[in-house]
Amino acid sequence: MITSSKYSIFFMALVTAVLLGACGCEKPKDGPDKPQPQDTTVVEPEDLIWSGKPSFNVPVANAEAEEARIPILIRITTDLKQLALEIADTMTVAGNTEANYVATPSEKMAPGFYRAMCLVNNKNVRTFNFGVDPFDIVSAPDMQSDYTAYWQTAKDQLAAVDMNAVLTEITANSSATRKVYLVEMYSVPDGLSGEPVKIRGYYCEPTDGEKHPVLVHFYGYDTQGSKSKCECPSGGNSKYAEFYLSHRGQYLNNRPATTHNPGIDEDCENIYGDWFAYHFGDKGSYYYRGAFMDAVQAVRFMATRETSDMTKLFAEGSSQGGALCYAAAGLSDIPFTAITPNVAFLGDFPDYFKIVDWPGSTAKAAAKAAGMSTDEMYAFLSYYDTKNLATRISCAVLATSGLKDGTCPPHTNIAPYNLINNPQSEYHFYPNMTHDYPKNWYSMIEQFRQKFL
Repeated sequence: MITSSKYSIFFMALVTAVLLGACGCEKPKDGPDKPQPQDTTVVEPEDLIWSGKPSFNVPVANAEAEEARIPILIRITTDLKQLALEIADTMTVAGNTEANYVATPSEKMAPGFYRAMCLVNNKNVRTFNFGVDPFDIVSAPDMQSDYTAYWQTAKDQLAAVDMNAVLTEITANSSATRKVYLVEMYSVPDGLSGEPVKIRGYYCEPTDGEKHPVLVHFYGYDTQGSKSKCECPSGGNSKYAEFYLSHRGQYLNNRPATTHNPGIDEDCENIYGDWFAYHFGDKGSYYYRGAFMDAVQAVRFMATRETSDMTKLFAEGSSQGGALCYAAAGLSDIPFTAITPNVAFLGDFPDYFKIVDWPGSTAKAAAKAAGMSTDEMYAFLSYYDTKNLATRISCAVLATSGLKDGTCPPHTNIAPYNLINNPQSEYHFYPNMTHDYPKNWYSMIEQFRQKFL
C-alpha cells in the first residue's frame, strides 16, 4: 500500500511562504527584505519518474507592466486521491515576463504515484501525474491458503481434457514461408464438471521444417462488439511460430458466421455476459478460472507442433491480454523465456478499486448480490490477481504503463512486476499515455526478445 497519503509536508522554496488567500499579484515591497527575482529551470526526466524528491517547473507569468510578487499553490495528491503535500509560496517576476518556479520538497516522498496541480495567481497552469521510486512500492501478495491447490486442480482438469485441435488452413493469408490456420480446440468446462469449452485462435506455422521460437498473443477486453471482424494474421514473418488466442466468449468465440472471420462457418456468441462479473464469487466457475486455463491451453497446443521451439517461449498482450501473459507464465508447466504485458489488467485489487471506479463498481455490485462481505470479495479476487500470479514467475518481463491510464493505473501494473526478480526485466513509463499502446510498442518488444534468441 502507499503510505505517503497519511501525512502532509509543507515546505519552503527560496522565499517566505504565504497562503494563496491573497488575490491577484502583489507589488513587491521596497527594502532589504524584498524577495529576489527567480528565473530557474530544472531538467525533468522524460518519464516523470523521480527518486526520492521530485523537482519540477511551474511557469509563472506576470502580465502587468511592473514587477510583481505572484502567489503560487501546488497541491500533490496520491493516486488514492489523498493529499500528500502542499506548497504555498510567492515568486517575484519582472513586468511582462514569465519565469519558472522550481518546486522541490525538502524531504523525500514515499514511493508511489502522484498528481500535481499547480495554481499560479489562482489559475491552474500545470497538472500532471508522476512517480517516485515506483520499484520500491510494496503490494504484498494476499494468496489464500488453498491458492496452490486451487490452480493445481484447474490444471489437472485441463490435462484431462482432450484438446482435439482441428486446423483449417486460411489459404488467402498463407504464404510460401508460413501457413496460417484457424485452430478450434477444447479447454476446461465452465465449472468443476460439464462439457469442455471450444475455443479458437489463429496459428502461423513456418514451412521450412525447422524449430522456431514460439510467440503467443493475448487480447484485451473484447469491446469491439460482436459484429466487428477479427483480424487474421498473415503468413509474412517466418521468424516465429505464433498463436493468436481467442479465449472463451471473446473475439472468434463471440462473432456470428456472417461477420466472415476467416475459417469461421458457425455462429459463435458470448454466453458469459459481463466477463468480469460472470459467476462472481464462485471459484469453481468464475470466468477467469476458465480464461486463464485457455491461456495455458494455447501454450500446450504450441508444444504439440513440430516447428515449435518451446525453449524460447514468449507472450505479449495489452490490458486483459497483459493479465493473460501473467496467467500463462504463472500457471503453465512449460516455462516462459519472457513476457511483455502492456498496461496489464487484474492487478492488486484492494488498491485498484480505490484508484479508479471500474472494475471495482462491477465487483462490489456482484459481491453484494452474492451476499459477500468486502473481505470475502477480496479473498475471492486474490485467486486471479496478477500480483499473486507473479509469485510463480521467474522469466524476464518487459512491462509498460501510462501515467494517465484511468483503466489500469500504473500502481496496478507495477504490483506484479515488483514481485518478479529477473535482472533482465524492463519497465517503461509514458507520462502522457492513457490506456493505450506506446507508439513503438511492437518494435520495442521485438528488440527486447532479441536478447533471448
